[in-house]
Amino acid sequence: MISVCIATFNGQQFIKEQIESILPQLGIDDEIVLSDDGSTDSTVEIINSIADHRIHLYINSKRHGFVGNFENGLRNCKGDYIFLCDQDDVWNSNKVETVLRYLNKYDLVVHDADIVNEELQSSGKNYYSTLHHSEKFTVNLYKTRFLGCCMAFNRKVLDEIMPIPKNITGHDYWIGMYSLLHFNVYFSPEILIKYRRHGNNASTSSEKSSNTLFYKLITKRAFLLYNLFTRFLSKGK
Repeated sequence: MISVCIATFNGQQFIKEQIESILPQLGIDDEIVLSDDGSTDSTVEIINSIADHRIHLYINSKRHGFVGNFENGLRNCKGDYIFLCDQDDVWNSNKVETVLRYLNKYDLVVHDADIVNEELQSSGKNYYSTLHHSEKFTVNLYKTRFLGCCMAFNRKVLDEIMPIPKNITGHDYWIGMYSLLHFNVYFSPEILIKYRRHGNNASTSSEKSSNTLFYKLITKRAFLLYNLFTRFLSKGK
């Protein structure tokens, strides 16, 4: 069984297109789990208008924030394989089939993405080309290649990475780095989604961050390392 986890917040512009790119790739017993963080636009109404029993919407009673919203979605996933998904991208028609093939061998898979604009016009760049090509923990600690909308993993990974630490800046950063230490990770060069960048993206991957240099170089990584260490100690008890 596959669970596709989507965190939504004021995503009315693109959410229907995204869901419609996913549903044809799922089986009758698979699911799309959406966690909404108090959208004030028509996101919830659009999701509810799609008549498909595989769609399950959970609405937060109070604002969780980007990471907490994804965590709420993950808590409600019942699948053996979990695909992370943004509210505003479009999946290529062979994404699920391709990733599942790799998940037969690996615990977590990350693939590449075509960076596009609002109208899905390619920028001529792919996500990997903006980063590096190392699979080493130390290199990814400095500049991570883990992009949530390009990640999928098995139930074993989900069970271990939950709960997501409160001071982690990105759920994908936490899941990916934890998995590099404890699981089999594969970085696929295949481009399997159109990664839409526009003025209202919930995440800012591939764009210039407003965080201070000190935060980017020290604090963010210190929080990650601290939580990896404490989780390791708790597992040993």
